Amino acid sequence: MNPIEIESLSKTYRGRRGKVVVALKDLNLSVAAGEVFGFLGPNGAGKSTTIKTLVGQIRPTNGSASLFGQPTGAAGARIQVGYLPENPTFYDFLTAQEYLTMIGRIFGMSTESIRFESERVLELMTLTEAARRPIRGYSKGMVQRLGIAQALLHNPDLLIFDEPMSGLDPVGRALVKQIILELKQQGKTIFFSTHVIADVEEVCDRVGIIAAGKMQTVLNVADVLKSGIEGYSVKVSGCSSDLFPDYKISKQEDGWWSTTVPRAQYRGFMEQLFANDGQIEFIEPQRRSLEALFLDIIDQVS
Repeated sequence: MNPIEIESLSKTYRGRRGKVVVALKDLNLSVAAGEVFGFLGPNGAGKSTTIKTLVGQIRPTNGSASLFGQPTGAAGARIQVGYLPENPTFYDFLTAQEYLTMIGRIFGMSTESIRFESERVLELMTLTEAARRPIRGYSKGMVQRLGIAQALLHNPDLLIFDEPMSGLDPVGRALVKQIILELKQQGKTIFFSTHVIADVEEVCDRVGIIAAGKMQTVLNVADVLKSGIEGYSVKVSGCSSDLFPDYKISKQEDGWWSTTVPRAQYRGFMEQLFANDGQIEFIEPQRRSLEALFLDIIDQVS
């Protein structure tokens, strides 16, 4: 049973002057247990609408969505879900500790579990020292981290995050990505939306690219990165660059030089290099990025 199943999901709104706005159109998606799935798209693509449908905040116009085999409208479907909205807001007169206690009670946690898990998630999100301060005094990044903490509090099997890196500084972003990878190791399923492509490359197993309310493609991230290799940046020592007149030498110092080798010429380059007693000091693949693929898809839709 997949944690997330979406079938022919559509959502339309009535905009200004009665104009019909299509937010989602025939969206189909399955997310497997233990998977980190990135939901990538430009602003207004339909990411938040999809997520709000999954967590029962809005109803679809057509189609269906389920969590662990139950319709998203059922309260039982959400008991094993931790949710971070795009712009989390809290009762700012409460402290973080008080807010987490309230969330724990909503999920039916015992007093002891609430105490233990609150301490755990506050420490995880580096909020322990601020736990007894009113939330109104928190920075945007602290509010975002508290939002992630409340999503993790009841140890859910499925985490749904809407733009989890929003408002975070580089240290906070690195922390959240580390947490996502640790959750995956624990067997959790993570579904998160983003428009930051580097985040997808670093932590996701698969990525779905959505634009204009339609899922344009679903890709295995590792396959994209592997198949996108266009050449190799190499640093060579032990032989003269004069033996390779067809290659542009980008840098040359005493004893070594570097160049870029197209993928199709890689084997021939290596054979010639080793035949002349050359040595590879450094090699790095030069790949077509997920960003380039994403931009190509968006250009086709526009």
